Amino acid sequence: MTAAGLTSGQAAELLEKAGPNVLPAEKSVSQWRKLWGELTHFFALMLWCAAALAFLADLPQLGVAIIVVVLVNGVFAHIQQERAQHAAARLRGLLPADVMVRRDGRVRKVHASELVVNDAVLLTAGDRIPADVILVTAQACAVDESMLTGESDPVPKTAGDSAWGGTFLVNGDAEATVKATGAGTRLAGISALTSGAVPPPTPLSLELRRIVRVVASLALAIAALFFLVSLLVGIEWRDSFLFAIGVAVALVPEGLLPTVTLSLAMGAQRMASRNALVRNLEAVETLGSTTFICTDKTGTLTQNRMNAVEVFTSGGSVSIAGEGYNPEGAVQGDGQEKAAETALAALAASQGRAELHDGQWRAFGDPMEAAIDVLARRLGGAAENRTAPSRRFAFDPSRRRESAIVGQDLFCKGAPEAVLPLCSGADGQVAGQVQLMASRGLRVIAVARRRLDGPSEAWASRPPGDIERGMELLGLIGLHDPPRPDVADVIRTARTAGLKLAMITGDHPATAAAIAREIGLMGAPECILEGSDLPDDEQLLGALLDRDGVVVSRVSPEQKLRVAKALQSRGHVVAMTGDGVNDGPALREADIGVAMGLSGTDVAREAADLVLLDDHFATIVAAIEQGRATYSNIHRFLTYHLTDNVAELTPFVVWALSGGQFPLALGVLQILALDIGTDLLPALALGAEPPGKRVLSRPPERRHLMDRQLMVRVFCVLGPVEALVEMSAFSVVLFGGGWTRGETPEPGLLMAASGAAFTAVVLGQLANAYACRSATAPPWRLGWGSNRLLAWAVLAELAVLAACLYLPQLAALLGQAPPPMAGLLVATLAVPAVLAADWAYKGFRGRGAR
Repeated sequence: MTAAGLTSGQAAELLEKAGPNVLPAEKSVSQWRKLWGELTHFFALMLWCAAALAFLADLPQLGVAIIVVVLVNGVFAHIQQERAQHAAARLRGLLPADVMVRRDGRVRKVHASELVVNDAVLLTAGDRIPADVILVTAQACAVDESMLTGESDPVPKTAGDSAWGGTFLVNGDAEATVKATGAGTRLAGISALTSGAVPPPTPLSLELRRIVRVVASLALAIAALFFLVSLLVGIEWRDSFLFAIGVAVALVPEGLLPTVTLSLAMGAQRMASRNALVRNLEAVETLGSTTFICTDKTGTLTQNRMNAVEVFTSGGSVSIAGEGYNPEGAVQGDGQEKAAETALAALAASQGRAELHDGQWRAFGDPMEAAIDVLARRLGGAAENRTAPSRRFAFDPSRRRESAIVGQDLFCKGAPEAVLPLCSGADGQVAGQVQLMASRGLRVIAVARRRLDGPSEAWASRPPGDIERGMELLGLIGLHDPPRPDVADVIRTARTAGLKLAMITGDHPATAAAIAREIGLMGAPECILEGSDLPDDEQLLGALLDRDGVVVSRVSPEQKLRVAKALQSRGHVVAMTGDGVNDGPALREADIGVAMGLSGTDVAREAADLVLLDDHFATIVAAIEQGRATYSNIHRFLTYHLTDNVAELTPFVVWALSGGQFPLALGVLQILALDIGTDLLPALALGAEPPGKRVLSRPPERRHLMDRQLMVRVFCVLGPVEALVEMSAFSVVLFGGGWTRGETPEPGLLMAASGAAFTAVVLGQLANAYACRSATAPPWRLGWGSNRLLAWAVLAELAVLAACLYLPQLAALLGQAPPPMAGLLVATLAVPAVLAADWAYKGFRGRGAR
């Protein structure tokens, strides 16, 4: 390998021989085992038991029907899970996976999968090491190898050491030579040991388990109770058993779990279309519960388009005007020579550059350092002919500065409070100038220099603390990062949604406060804190921060972690943004860790639940909006399912209370047909409902899925109305056919009456689907066709209803027949009755949000 790395031709040949730099695919669970899991969860096991008991009771048709329902539902759920997993894999492919290499004598960006052995790789703090490498140069390097060793402390690395693919460079800069890729890496060798790890359950999965257990326990208890009641009133055990099975089946919402999965997957897809990448599906629902957003400033609230606009030196103040990273610009003021000297010194301690790509000047590396490069060019400095440093002390959050030794000089740049104490002659005038520049919203960096005595080799092994002292202050550079144009509107939207906001930044407090005021984030009264002033007591810290519009400046990663814990202790669901190497703990601790996809480090993205592909604060709010919509959708189809269960259970209750003298309006096969044949598609369509217009005009949801509001709506409004029309249609046909109490109805009459009851439930559920689209607005205000999936699902539901009534063999299997005109008319009343009851209920509540 030459100093320039490989050529493009050599890399292409090696890539063709060795294959892409990707880990071997994990040995996945077989499709049959996954399908088996869908056929043996708690609901399914209940139905298997019911089928077995049906066969024992000499009811083979019922047993076969239940088995068919379990198989259909299991296959459908399996398909949805596979679709969700494939969608998640496609979304993960949107994450940046680029690496800097030296090819053809110049630095290029390539996809990590294109790395080959002997490639020259350039690494900086925060990067994931893309393959097994040997470090050729290493400046203050430390590597997080916890994913391989389990040890949390970073491992120091020097030139000649090995570093392993998949680990993270958490400090320093390095150049390395690739020695193994893909299947040949150490990570590939041990990946099988961790592939079977099971993550802890999420809040949503725990909530669903709670619902499953509650519903299942309720179903079994009610079934057992009515079995005993029917025996006590003199009904034969066979009929009592049939009754008990019907009750249990009626109360089991078989389609609940696959519908939840589909709703989460569609929510994740919609978020991705709005530049918010969810790294696990359950985080979609958690986003909807967010109450507090702790956001960074640079790049999230601002454009991360740094522009050096002022240089202050002992020779005076110089103002610079220019557009973006274009080196052309106007310079005004005294002391331009000293300003140029200051800019070149800052550039020596930097690595970022501005380069011309496709006719446009763009930042290459850190935007702030690219702005320093542009500043040096605008001031006439010979930035292109600089000497490479012999040693570099990389930026560290604890030191808040970065230095480089070039020849006999040490050049240093960093936060003024980290640099000025190390300089001789830095008087109060300088501190006042820092405050003045920061109060105008400028990010201020101090630049210093030290002349090193003796040969440079004498300084090669000394720590930075010994070298970065006794420096000469050269000047201050003020950089402007304009706020994003729409961020003020987004902040107002977030507050309307009941979200509290805090700016958590490493910038100077005056700079942070100026930006917070400009964009409208600052609260009233103003609360501006510095990380060093935060109280040690967690309760005091939580009470101090639990307000809207607080600004915390000069904060360290450890303090961000404390902020997240303190707010959580106050009951908040916290979304925390981060992009740095040491932000990982805070992102993992927060309920929703949010990493930057453009400017963030690999460490941050790995720790986050949500990755912003555009680094934009508005994308967080958009993701919260979709998270709330997904929660509402789960609430919608749960309401839809349980309303149907009330109507299905009512005939058995009436039958039992009459001591068996009033015929069963619905049989078990009809209930299974309702749950799978007619209800499933509308429920799925409700799970795909887009966010409503008012979803961000109310506080976040802080409740169980099966809450009091849902129970009242299901068991006191929608369910009873649907059941009333159902039993009315059944009774009209029975009594109209001459049936009297105590007699056994003619089979044909009973089948026609049962068909009327079945029709009433289907039509009632049709209206219920539209009613469930909103918790406050009637469906005619939403537009009957605004959810196209629901419109198609309703048409399919009507087609299934027609088939169940008018296909003789299917109707006979279900034990029903087409109802006469009177029964059909009464059944049709289910549509206006459900819609009217829903409208009256929503009007009575008169509050809440869609």
